Amino acid sequence: MASNKKLLVLPGDGIGPEVMRQVRRVVDWMDKRRHVSFDMQEGLCGGAAIDAHGTPLTDETMTDALHVDAVLFGSVGGPKWDDLPFAQKPERGLLRLRKEMDLFANLRPAMVFPAMADASSLKRELVEGLDIMILRELTGGVYFGEPRGVETLADGTKKAVDTQVYTTPEIERVTRVAFELARKRGGKVHSVEKANVMHTGVLWRETVTKLHAAEGEGIELHHMYADNCAMQLVRNPKQFDVIVTDNLFGDILSDCAAMLTGSLGML
Repeated sequence: MASNKKLLVLPGDGIGPEVMRQVRRVVDWMDKRRHVSFDMQEGLCGGAAIDAHGTPLTDETMTDALHVDAVLFGSVGGPKWDDLPFAQKPERGLLRLRKEMDLFANLRPAMVFPAMADASSLKRELVEGLDIMILRELTGGVYFGEPRGVETLADGTKKAVDTQVYTTPEIERVTRVAFELARKRGGKVHSVEKANVMHTGVLWRETVTKLHAAEGEGIELHHMYADNCAMQLVRNPKQFDVIVTDNLFGDILSDCAAMLTGSLGML
């Protein structure tokens, strides 16, 4: 008997609706040929939700997301909404989904097949056969830390504050995912932070090191500063297997890795 799965499709903005139309074709193909059937519903997120409801994500859509088997997400944002207040921007809808669904492990694979090697910004010999997995911690760090905001000081100048926060359990759980991935791949993990200048980096390195000693048998672990990692991704990308890092650095490094493949759309 066919298994029934509930899907929520959130096309979002920009190229999102176009991509989701093709995703629907894939789901329809699976629906007809596999022992699984899909009930699909569609919702609004990002700029599309702002235009329709005045908020980047309604409570109703958030509830729907928490009660389906999977959410298929397009993209959010665009110039049309750039001038909105920070708390009302399209991206806030995506951040809410990540936080409330506890989507802490963001897997960003960067693979280069021989036929696509010339699409890369780098020479073919540097990227052909590349297979990197960047694991970005997605629900902690500076995007969610408190306090945050902009205030006007007594002299009329403004001060902005963003807070980078990580706890030991947050670091441990994403590191366990990194070790699990490495065991299925090349057995090597690069843990990336800025322990030389950031206290969260010190805790990150300390926690990863302890967990590796306790649970990382057979895993080759390396520590690397984030700025050096960005350089090494361009200089010698094939040295990497699994990269595990925090929310901010993962955001930046995965986009850097995207150009190794030729396009952000290839990740």
